[in-house]
Amino acid sequence: MTREQLKKTLTIMKNQCMSKHSVTNEKVGKIEQGVFIPEHNVMCYIACVYKLTQVVKNDRLNKESITKQIDILYPQELKESVKRNVVNCVEIQYKYDDPCEGIFYSTKCLYEADPPNFIFP
Repeated sequence: MTREQLKKTLTIMKNQCMSKHSVTNEKVGKIEQGVFIPEHNVMCYIACVYKLTQVVKNDRLNKESITKQIDILYPQELKESVKRNVVNCVEIQYKYDDPCEGIFYSTKCLYEADPPNFIFP
């Protein structure tokens, strides 16, 4: 899949999660550019997108599931870099009791580790 095809696929999930968590595009539309608004509904929106991509188990990001999805969905040139960042960033979520908050900060880590290769709807 190309980056554009992946983004298009993720847009379906974005729309479902936006309405489910009452967030606007103003609050979540620039996550891919590093704009992370630390509000609980935004945090749960991010968790929702990951749940729909089937990479969340027991309310936490699952490294093995993420790696499988990267292998299936990501463009070849991004795979290794993104997988390396997942190994480092997924652990951050365990510093937080709230699963939405933990996934939010793990996602922010993924962005900060490699902004050009970060993809989020």
